[in-house]
Amino acid sequence: MTSVVEDGDRGVAAPRWLVQAEVGLCPCGCIGRRTKGSFVEKTLNGASNIMRQAMFGDDIARRHGLLQRVDARIKIAATVLLLLAAALVHHIPALLVMYGITLVLAAVSALPVGFFVKRVWLFIPIFTGIVVLPATFSFITPGTIVLPLWHWSGHQVGITAQGLGSAGLIVMRVATSVSLVVLLTLTTPWVKLLAGLRALFVPRIFILIIGMAYRYVFLLLNSVTDMYTARKARSVGKGENAKEGQRFVAATAGALFGKAHALSEEVHMAMLSRGYQGDAKTLEGFRVRAVDLAVALISLMLAVLLVGGDRLVGR
Repeated sequence: MTSVVEDGDRGVAAPRWLVQAEVGLCPCGCIGRRTKGSFVEKTLNGASNIMRQAMFGDDIARRHGLLQRVDARIKIAATVLLLLAAALVHHIPALLVMYGITLVLAAVSALPVGFFVKRVWLFIPIFTGIVVLPATFSFITPGTIVLPLWHWSGHQVGITAQGLGSAGLIVMRVATSVSLVVLLTLTTPWVKLLAGLRALFVPRIFILIIGMAYRYVFLLLNSVTDMYTARKARSVGKGENAKEGQRFVAATAGALFGKAHALSEEVHMAMLSRGYQGDAKTLEGFRVRAVDLAVALISLMLAVLLVGGDRLVGR
C-alpha cells in the first residue's frame, strides 16, 4: 500500500513519494552511473547538426547584406582572384590584412561574426597547424632558436623563429582562403551558386555531380535517421552496445544503398521528363549592376595592391 501524508489545513491526503525530499542531481553529472552513448546515435546527432547548419546557411544567403546583393558570377570571379592573391602572398601581414577584410565583409553581410570565426577556425586551420608543427623544430627548419627544448649530441634542439614564421604563413594562408570560400557559400543560395559556376564555363558534368551530391547527402541522412528511429521505437530493454550498433550499420548499409539507387533512377527520370539538360536554372536571371562592377573593380585593385605590396616588402 502507498503511504500518505495528510495536510492538516485542507485535509487532503498526498502520497508520501510526492512530498519526500530527494537528493538533487549535480549539473556536471557526477552523481549516479553514466552510460556510454551509442556511436550510431552520436553519428546521427552530428549529421543532424550538419543539416541544421546548412539550413542556417540558406537563411543567411537570403538576408539583405552587402554580398547577398552582388551577382553570383561576380562573387565567384572575385573569390577566385583573391584566392590566387592569397596563394601568391609570402608575408603574414598581408594575409592578416586579407583576413581582416573577410571579417569586415562578414559583418556588413549580416553574418554573425562569432559564427563565422568558429566555422573557419574550428577544424581546417587548426588541423593545418598540427600538420606543420614539426616544421617549427630546429632539426627540420634551422635558424634562430627562440624556445630551447633539449640537447641532442651536443646540439640544442628547439623551436626556431624561421619555423614559426613558415608555419604561421601556412596557417594564415589556409585561414584566409577558407574564409573567402565560406563567405561565398554563406552569402550565395545554392542554386545561384551552381548557375554562376555554369555561367563561368564550368563543365556541365561537374555541375550535375555537385548538385546531385549536395542533395543526396541530406536525403541519405534523412533515410538513415528514419531507419534508426524506427528501430529504436521497436526495441524493448536496455540501450544497444557497440556490437549491436555495428550489426545495425552492417545490416542497413545494403538496404540504404538499394534505396538510394532506386531513388536516384526515379529522380533522374523525373528531371529529364521536366526538361532538365544539366544546367542550373534560377527564377531570377543574372543582371550586372553598378554594385557588381564596383565589387569586381575593388577586388581587382585589392589583389594587385596586396601582391604588389608583398613583393615590395620582400625586397
